[in-house]
Amino acid sequence: MSEQSENVSTFAARYGFLAKPVFHELVRVALAEGHDPDERARHFATCGKPEFALAYLLAGSLDEDEERATLALSYERRAELTDQRAREFDAKFHRPFPLLHTEAAKDRVTARRIRAGQSVRPGAGKQLPTL
Repeated sequence: MSEQSENVSTFAARYGFLAKPVFHELVRVALAEGHDPDERARHFATCGKPEFALAYLLAGSLDEDEERATLALSYERRAELTDQRAREFDAKFHRPFPLLHTEAAKDRVTARRIRAGQSVRPGAGKQLPTL
């Protein structure tokens, strides 16, 4: 029984469903070109691209704690960038963009859940289109 619960707690089982096939294909091509999946995952995490980071993490060899930390970082970074974009839009269009701040807050919640090793809901972290 404990072996089954241990398998459910793996990174891929908890977060793998968030990765779309298109990202897996891009990772497959990048790996064929010789890219290091762990390095690419960290790169995309710092860019605030959780979809790419997750796909590379699933193909990589980091331990589960580092995978969770990297994925959480990608959501946190995307939240920072979304808040920054909202402030830019506020100034440019002279009106507030509260939905962007709400999405940034959702990304922060997702990051906290990932750092805690908790599962996230399907559809979590959907990014709103911004100009």
